[in-house]
Order: sequence, then structure tokens, then C-alpha cells
Amino acid sequence: MPSPFPGMDPYLEDPTLWPDVHQSLITYIRDALQPELRPRYHACIGERRYVVESPHPMYPAVVLVRRPRAVREAEVVAPVADVATVEADTPVVLAVSPVEHREPFVEIVHTAGGEVITVIEVLSPANKTPGEGHRLYRRKQKEILDSSAHLVEVDFLSEGLHTVAISEEALASLKERRYLVSVNRRPKRYQFELYPVPLQRRLPRIRVPLREPDPDVVLDLQAVFTRCYDNGGYEDLMDYHRPPPVSLSSEEVAWLESLLGKG
Repeated sequence: MPSPFPGMDPYLEDPTLWPDVHQSLITYIRDALQPELRPRYHACIGERRYVVESPHPMYPAVVLVRRPRAVREAEVVAPVADVATVEADTPVVLAVSPVEHREPFVEIVHTAGGEVITVIEVLSPANKTPGEGHRLYRRKQKEILDSSAHLVEVDFLSEGLHTVAISEEALASLKERRYLVSVNRRPKRYQFELYPVPLQRRLPRIRVPLREPDPDVVLDLQAVFTRCYDNGGYEDLMDYHRPPPVSLSSEEVAWLESLLGKG
């Protein structure tokens, strides 16, 4: 059974579900593009890895105290008068363990020479949260923009830091937008093809650029998402009687309640 939403399902923005959704979107984007690209091009899944520190607080359950031998012997020989003992407060000990994160993306390469023609990124929560994931994504984004490759960014996460290549100021004119797809073609780095997506609309069919003079290929993101939802069995995990894990406008709340029969 497909998602009840005509486009992106905001319930899937749950951080516990998104890693599986993200992996599926990348895989099915690759699968959808492959027959349109071959044999001149080939779609490959790449992977970006980075390590972050994950602190785990530890509270001592049992405290063992052993007094130094010299102090014990001194007390036997020459007891001293009672002196108030000042004890330190018990600290919280943080054991910092490295955690490896992996983020897949799609590369379209030219079959003959192996040149990367287009990079397709699906943003993750780590990309839009302050920290190493955001910094690494920004560095990778700059590398692509400084290269000869086209850049396609798919942002199906409605909350978090502004991360796509186009500036936030330039997006101010786009009124109805919860999700966004951005296409930046080389060498026109200051020109962006944008697909703003309100919650109430289906996901777009976008034009994915290749090497000139080859024509663009069309990627139907709604078809990709539908396959992702069906094959992931997300229907079994959803509780549509509860609010979604993201904030909504009053208009979106009214529309959602009507859609899900809550009104």
C-alpha cells in the first residue's frame, strides 16, 4: 500500500527511520537512472565516511576508597585532632568513543574514461546538523562546485541548517516550499534549476544533466519514493494518528488532518 501522502511523507523524517529511507532513495535513484544512461554512462553508488565522537556518560555505581599506607601509619604513631574533611563532588565521566558514519551518494560516470559527470546527493540529518557531518558535506559540496561535475541536491528533510548550494537569501522568493531539489550545471555555477515542493504536492520529475551535447535524462522522484515506501514496508511502522516528527504550519496541519481523516 502506498503512502497516503501525494509526495514526501513527513512521518519518514523520523531520525530512527531516515537512515533506511536514505539508503533506499540512493539505491532506487541509481536503479531508475541506469537503463536511461547505459551504455554511454553508468550510475554508481559512492560512499562518504567520517568519524564523530559519541560521548557516553558513566556514573560510578560503587566507589572503593583506599587510603595511602603512609597516612595510615602516621595515624597510628601520632593521631591528630579531628579535622573537617572536604570531599570533591563525584564527576560525570564521559567515555568518548569514535563512531563511523557512512553516507551514500550517486555518481554518473562516463563509461569510456571514468570521468564523474554528475553527482546526486540526498541530504541526511547529519548534513543539516551542526557538527562534522555538516562540515564534511560542505567541503564535498565545494569540491564538486570547483570541479567539472554537475551537482544535484535532493533535500527531503524540512528541518535543520540550510545546506544546499544556493544561498538562503536567494531562496527567499520561493514561498510554498517544504522540500527542495536543486540542480547546478557546470559551468553555470551561479544559475540553479530549483524544484520547490510543498507538502501537498507530488515529488517532481527532474532533469539530470549529462555531458554536452548529450540530452538530459528525466528522473521521476515520486516513482522513486513510492518504490522506497512500498519496498521498505513503512506502512507497518507508521502511526498516522500521532503528529509527524516535524513542525507544520497551521495550513499544513489542517490539510494533513483532512488527508488522514482526523478532521
